[in-house]
Amino acid sequence: MGEEAVSLKEIPAGVEDGMQLSVRGKGNAGPFNGVNGDLIIVIEEIEHLELKRESENVHYTAIVSFADAALGASLEIPTLSGKAKIKIDAGTQSGKVLRLRGKGLPNIQGYGQGDQLVHVHVWTPTKLSKEEKEWIEKNRESESFKPRESEKDAGFFKRMRDMFS
Repeated sequence: MGEEAVSLKEIPAGVEDGMQLSVRGKGNAGPFNGVNGDLIIVIEEIEHLELKRESENVHYTAIVSFADAALGASLEIPTLSGKAKIKIDAGTQSGKVLRLRGKGLPNIQGYGQGDQLVHVHVWTPTKLSKEEKEWIEKNRESESFKPRESEKDAGFFKRMRDMFS
């Protein structure tokens, strides 16, 4: 087999781990000076440190502080094409999924582009100072700190509606 390399330009965008590509005539020589066979390339993806792939979509987990979730914030997150700023609305609940349309991977058959899904998780502090504990205890019974029945009941269907909005 020669030293010829297969160009990365020949690898279609959107290929997934385990897919096989065939390059005609670049394999081993056939018996009795026959025609060269095909070179079979098996795709092996290297996982991204922060983004997880699911078909054309990519997932990212954004861990935000209680203050940022309660008051709202702007975050810079990684995407496949660099960094992007996203807005965390005031009152964002842990488990909310934000959709960045078209920020995923291209479909291998050329049918559009996937999305990036940002899963928001609210971080709860594990170590509090005496003053912080006192402030939380003082405000524990405030209506602002109690889950609303309407939010508890919405559950699955609200999360699904939020995910697709």
